[in-house]
Amino acid sequence: MADRRIVSLIASATEIVAALGFEEQLVGRSHECDFPPGVELLPACSSSKVDPGATSRRIDAEVRSLVAEALSVYQVDPALLDRLAPTHIITQTQCEVCAVSLSEVERAVRELVLSRPRVVSLEPMHLGDVWRDIRTVATALGDAERGHRLVGTLTARLDAVRARTEALGKRPVIACVEWIDPLMHAENWIPELVRIAGGTSMIGEPGRHSGYFSMDELVRHDPDVIAIMPCGFDIERSRKEMPPLATHPDWTRLSAVRAGRVYVTDGNHYFNRPGPRLVESAEILAELLHPGAVDFGHCGTAWVPWCDAPR
Repeated sequence: MADRRIVSLIASATEIVAALGFEEQLVGRSHECDFPPGVELLPACSSSKVDPGATSRRIDAEVRSLVAEALSVYQVDPALLDRLAPTHIITQTQCEVCAVSLSEVERAVRELVLSRPRVVSLEPMHLGDVWRDIRTVATALGDAERGHRLVGTLTARLDAVRARTEALGKRPVIACVEWIDPLMHAENWIPELVRIAGGTSMIGEPGRHSGYFSMDELVRHDPDVIAIMPCGFDIERSRKEMPPLATHPDWTRLSAVRAGRVYVTDGNHYFNRPGPRLVESAEILAELLHPGAVDFGHCGTAWVPWCDAPR
């Protein structure tokens, strides 16, 4: 299939396509695709209905309003898709907050995209689903063996992280904060990554959508470590959104705060993208959970201590 013309409408799928060796056959992307470097030069085939510059609380309210009305948070540009004449369009159905909805893509394909592309829909909830999705993309693009090889490489790297942390014996409790205001805890594949990294999730179960929690719950559980990893935010943006949490009267009661074990991470590029860089996400968690004992070199680029974050 040398004549593949691929449009990816979710950042994690773009990373999967590139990791499989099909990057040069990408002709379009979502408005959020920014890795590997250079993909941002491709035309963006989607846009957000939510103001990305709004506060965390405002973004949450706008998203919930759209979801309650059964409207996609993102929209696709069918005219651009038609001009790009893709053979494959990759999207995701796991969470319509994370991608252009499948129904939106199918509508665009039916109404305007004359090339009649194959729509490949991904649905990751567990780590195993991510590996399945990698194989699905590889098969859809005509080279299933590439998918098997990539999954083998990624799982072997995770096994190496697991072996390294299991040897340490300790399993600190960590709160993985997927949204700051209001508070949300990270679920889906995150509890599995925490386990591999040698920790215990404060709350949350693998394979479930992330949910809201309160400061009272955070105080009651009093985790050893707090990792800030808001969906779609890099370190700098997360830092700017911290005041509602860091100025809460109970914030300084937390053991992790008093011990200096609160970390601000690049949730956008790592934890919230169900693709190849979940391996790096596990390495980051291992560094946060076992400082001094584990170092994969991610400090300063993928995470910083909250006490060291610019104020």
